[in-house]
Amino acid sequence: MNKAKVLVLGGLRDEALTDLKNICQVDIGPVGHRPEDDREWVLDHIAEYDGVIVAKMAFDREMIDAAKNLKIISTYGVGFDHVDVEYAKEKGIVVSNCPKSVLRPTAELAWTMIMASARRLHYYDHALREGVFLNADEYDNQGYSIEGKTLGIVGMGRIGQQVARFAKAFGMTIIYHNRHQVDDQIATELDAKYVDLDTLAKEADFVSLHTPATAETYHLVNSDFLKKMKDTAFLINVARGSLIDGDALIAALKNGSIAGAALDVFENEPHPRPELVEMDNVIMTPHVGSATHIARFNLSKEAANNVLSFFKDGQAINQIN
Repeated sequence: MNKAKVLVLGGLRDEALTDLKNICQVDIGPVGHRPEDDREWVLDHIAEYDGVIVAKMAFDREMIDAAKNLKIISTYGVGFDHVDVEYAKEKGIVVSNCPKSVLRPTAELAWTMIMASARRLHYYDHALREGVFLNADEYDNQGYSIEGKTLGIVGMGRIGQQVARFAKAFGMTIIYHNRHQVDDQIATELDAKYVDLDTLAKEADFVSLHTPATAETYHLVNSDFLKKMKDTAFLINVARGSLIDGDALIAALKNGSIAGAALDVFENEPHPRPELVEMDNVIMTPHVGSATHIARFNLSKEAANNVLSFFKDGQAINQIN
């Protein structure tokens, strides 16, 4: 019996692919300096493969049409907005993702950004690097305590819930907005109150975004939302860049409508807006939510196990379509 052929696109850890290699022929795709060249290579070769593990490359209609024998797409991460999930379903292709491995590290990064924003680490670090030892006795050079402050979580899935656990341990008040209210047991455990989006914007001292990128969440944080926020509030985004209207955010940061922002994701990755780079009230990281050594091993394993389970048992563990 011929082994299923699987193409791996992205920086998966090779030691996490051992089990997959035992039952499938696994090929590693190109990682060049020009993404458009990598895409052309995949378009030319994808018809050979029964399965693919993909990190960021778009699996749109063109790619799916070229994938004549493809049976499963496993995304290397929790997000799947780079895959045309509905068209894949029409073509009989299973799509799966990796929600478990990214949960803790992404929540940790969100919490790190909350703390760093509150204590103004970027401002202090930048000043010291410029040779200025700031006087902490001056009011304008002081940060914020978080105990007793309100955290507003937009998107109360597993990552949002973990951020809420961190916040509760530090004595914060937790409010959230979600498509559906969480189970009473979870709400009680987290001491979290459901509110509408306007109320969250008005009451939160920190707004942390944890929703997927969909048509409904596109520019969820726009000028209206930002105008409702306190001028002492911070915006945190470790989810997807498209959740925030970039022009509106830059305007709010420039005119002092909000105190600052911490961003791990951007609409035009890998190119954050130049205006953001110049601001001392903005913390930026290069989409590193899951970028810890153990998390990336676990993520590689989870992505591989989706494909492994499909070809062994006919069912991907984390099927989403």
